[in-house]
Amino acid sequence: MSEGPTDLRRWVTSGLDEASLSALAKEMPATELWSLLLTVIERRAAARTSTTLMQQWAQDRFVVPSYIDQRTLLAFDQVYFAAAHAFEAIELAPLAPLGVSSAVALTSQNRVVSTTRGTEVVSDPTNVLALESASRLRKDPSLVVRLASSHRCVRAQEVPKLPGFAAHFRMFCMTTAGHEIKDQAFVVGTLIEHIRTHLAALHALERIGYSFPDRVLKLLSTPPRAHLAQRIGAAFSDLRVVHEPLTKGYYDGLRFMLSSRSTKGDDIPLIDGGAFDWLTKLAANRKLVFVASAIGSQVAAYVYRLKS
Repeated sequence: MSEGPTDLRRWVTSGLDEASLSALAKEMPATELWSLLLTVIERRAAARTSTTLMQQWAQDRFVVPSYIDQRTLLAFDQVYFAAAHAFEAIELAPLAPLGVSSAVALTSQNRVVSTTRGTEVVSDPTNVLALESASRLRKDPSLVVRLASSHRCVRAQEVPKLPGFAAHFRMFCMTTAGHEIKDQAFVVGTLIEHIRTHLAALHALERIGYSFPDRVLKLLSTPPRAHLAQRIGAAFSDLRVVHEPLTKGYYDGLRFMLSSRSTKGDDIPLIDGGAFDWLTKLAANRKLVFVASAIGSQVAAYVYRLKS
């Protein structure tokens, strides 16, 4: 459960009375609030010095450059986009509508970087691709929307002090949206397509200096959807498949994880995906299916690339 201003974050609003906080949070028109916040930020920025800028550059986890060479990430993306040739490649804006994470995916707003203009920095591109998919399906309900994007994400929660973890990181994701068909064949077929695409990309990456040994496909499902997980697993007879119960309500009954042994010998859940109910909220249509999956390309480049 997220922490609000009435519990562990009470210190944030300690200088405001309840009426002032309510005006800022609910009553003041959004345009007026954004203008007020921009004025405050403008005055603070005017007081900044070259010394404070250099100090922040050296210490702030949100602004430090990535630890992976950009050419390495570009080569990784090139391979992945080639494997995901059935998906339309879309370049997302660095910002998304405020609440796209907390209202759609039900994560805490404290985990994302919110701006003073009614937006938030993209923390998970699959949430944003759900918005684009819903928009397209409203215009043409007969579509099957397949999208892929490589995006640098920013997350505000504390980062584990472990190799490969950072406040901002690159992620390659794919999403598919459309109407369900007989015997739930759409969600089953779509998840199989996502898994096969990821496996094809891993195979292609191994030709340019990566290694992904001992791969395991874990399929997690709720009891009503366990038979669908069995159908998905049956499509991968050449891969070790493990079935487990799904306990996280974040997914709509089905989730998959692809893991592989890293160059240091660790079994890492490298790829994550599943079915989500986000389009039933965004498009107000319970027959719509949304499947999303992603690989942390920055982590993959760090722990699976063979050093020459």
